[in-house]
Amino acid sequence: MFGNRKAYEVKEGVVTLFFEKGIGQITPYTDEIINVFSPTMCEEHRSKAIEGEKKAGIHFSVTERIDHLEITTAALKVCVYDDFKVDFYDKEDRLLCADYRGDRKFGMAISEKFLEFLRAEGHDVPEQSDENYAVQVVKKMEGDECFYGLGDKTGFLNKRHYDYEMWNSDNPQAHTDAFKALYKSIPFFITLRRDCVYGIFFDNTYHSYFDMGKEKDDYFFFGANAGNLDYYFIAGVNMPQIVKNYTYLTGRTPLPQLFTLGYHQSRWGYETSADVRAVAAKYRDLDIPIDTIHLDIDYMDQYKVFTWNEQDFGEPGALIKDLARDGFKVVTIIDPGVKLEEGYAKYDEGIAGGYFAKTPEGETYVNAVWPGDAVFPDFGNPVVRNWWADNQKYLVDLGVRGVWNDMNEPASFRGELPEDVVFTDEDQPTNHAAMHNVYGHLMAKATYEGLKKYDGRRPFVITRACYSGSQKYTTAWTGDNQSLWEHLQMAIPQLCNMGLSGLAYVGTDVGGFGADVTPELLSRWVEVGCFSPLFRNHSSKGSTRQEPWLFGEETLQINKKYIELRYKLLPYMYDLFWECEKTGLAPMRPLILHYEKDEEAKNENGEFLLGSKMLVAPVVEQGQTHKMVYLPEGVWYDYWTGEKKEGKNFFIREAPLDVCPIYVKAGTILPNYEPMHYVGEHELDTLILDVYDGNGSYIHYQDNGEDFGYQSGEYNQYEFVILADGTLTIDLLHQGYDKLYKKFIIRHKGHTQEFAFTGKKLTIWL
Repeated sequence: MFGNRKAYEVKEGVVTLFFEKGIGQITPYTDEIINVFSPTMCEEHRSKAIEGEKKAGIHFSVTERIDHLEITTAALKVCVYDDFKVDFYDKEDRLLCADYRGDRKFGMAISEKFLEFLRAEGHDVPEQSDENYAVQVVKKMEGDECFYGLGDKTGFLNKRHYDYEMWNSDNPQAHTDAFKALYKSIPFFITLRRDCVYGIFFDNTYHSYFDMGKEKDDYFFFGANAGNLDYYFIAGVNMPQIVKNYTYLTGRTPLPQLFTLGYHQSRWGYETSADVRAVAAKYRDLDIPIDTIHLDIDYMDQYKVFTWNEQDFGEPGALIKDLARDGFKVVTIIDPGVKLEEGYAKYDEGIAGGYFAKTPEGETYVNAVWPGDAVFPDFGNPVVRNWWADNQKYLVDLGVRGVWNDMNEPASFRGELPEDVVFTDEDQPTNHAAMHNVYGHLMAKATYEGLKKYDGRRPFVITRACYSGSQKYTTAWTGDNQSLWEHLQMAIPQLCNMGLSGLAYVGTDVGGFGADVTPELLSRWVEVGCFSPLFRNHSSKGSTRQEPWLFGEETLQINKKYIELRYKLLPYMYDLFWECEKTGLAPMRPLILHYEKDEEAKNENGEFLLGSKMLVAPVVEQGQTHKMVYLPEGVWYDYWTGEKKEGKNFFIREAPLDVCPIYVKAGTILPNYEPMHYVGEHELDTLILDVYDGNGSYIHYQDNGEDFGYQSGEYNQYEFVILADGTLTIDLLHQGYDKLYKKFIIRHKGHTQEFAFTGKKLTIWL
């Protein structure tokens, strides 16, 4: 494609190579992050994922070799050959990743006659292609690769031998391993080999394709229908460093408000305020902790965004204020489709400002969603984003504490928006083909900025569709799953891969959105949801309601047990999000993230880590009351019984319906809160520490749980250290928040001790 190299130049930290048929650029962003770029469509990167200056201004050298150009940083050597072939080596000269020298080997085409037979029988007929993509990179397979990441794709943790597409899609069918695309486009993956690891981020918003060795074992590739050749090679000594470097580029999940880490109840639909009040009252009557209730589309007047259905939900805001008095926070759904109705303020404002997407002929583009005929805000236009952000004030004034962005792929009822629908890319016109995959991302960004402006607290935004970098603005869920055991099983690798892809604050609809949940399935799902960053029970109209008291006493008590456990572990989960803001590491992690040399961990789909201290091995198969547990290296303790277990072993753990096997690593100091019904019920002035024998240390974080004061130092940090001789120390490392803990409760091997705290170092003998 590029031909032979003719010359090169180095200017302002960019190495530009001139080939016979184009130019290529190599830009070291840091010693471990290298951008490979060719302006195959435009001269600029125009990234939606990367914001702000990320080039570190590092020193690198450029050396002319016999057959290639060598660019060297402190960590990497990049060799660029004719035809813009690029190979990467580490500082020990070990090959990490090389471009494939050769052509793709397309599969044998199916005859048109046979395709007609398939269609006649009602089979889905895959598109056949024996052409390269407009933009394409093919990498040599060394043979020992495992692939992780790629966002919310279905299937197993390791993506080796599978292929996927990046095209945000609202597919109402039950998601299976065969799905190529879902709601999110996260074109980033981590490649793990026996002696190295690296990441690749393909920053291209067009419809793109990732083949992880499915087509042939000789290579893997990624490509797109249009756009620039623009990818980042990300090196690091281990997988956590890869995630840290990737999130350095695309941003990290900011610390959320504490209440958002509690339990959420939702349903499409609670059709009246009486429905909502009854659900809230029942939770309180049964003493089940809960913080948040979500309102789906029925709360709106005729499904018109930024309106209130007074007929069924009463005076605007009254329901929200009443619920707040009992500790409930309300999250309301908002879709992008604006009802086409003259006299409706949002429609009239958008038409007057030219805020909606247009046809190629210049007319406002119309499709249909919940309100009927609808138009679509052009979120690529900064003016439109500001308008949308300002509209959040209506919700904030009602008392809303979070906004749930749905249908923002964008989804529509009369077929997908055509690719030639006209949108804006910041300062220039573009089309839907370019903006489709970032539509939800830009909507979430506008929502976040509006909530931050008008509420002042850390915004809580939840989105269905997003792109790389969306984690800076929003939490996400995996979309319209089903009440199927297969979907519960898939939740673990799906959420873990989203975490590896930078999306740290994620969850599934506990119990399943569509179809009918059984008592057993709901019980097992809440045992997974308890440890998922976003813990929300949500279901759809036409399906069995999923409030926990509707399935009998056993199901009720299991739900209550794990929701209460979630609230006990809130300080641990909050600490993990504090860590995430600094490192990009999600709270929910696959075993392979911390045990990448462990062959058993590479394909472990049925367990996960919560941070690095806890291992969760839930039962996710119908009728099972035992779990085959694998513990990686080290010493672990059964959370429920205290039994000591040696790692690098499999064993059978009894797991009746109310037991989710949990293990805590030796030397852990695990923080807990005292029982509560909701965040804010009482002052959190006591911290309980569960101490496990061994050598270990733990940093605990404390702030007011709501605003941005922590960014200017308004927080406390404590260090807990346990030694093998049984000595525990508690020390205050940083004091910037005026509410220190008044008391620590120490629990160790069934014994409990209490200690008053004044800010001075404590030494305790267990």
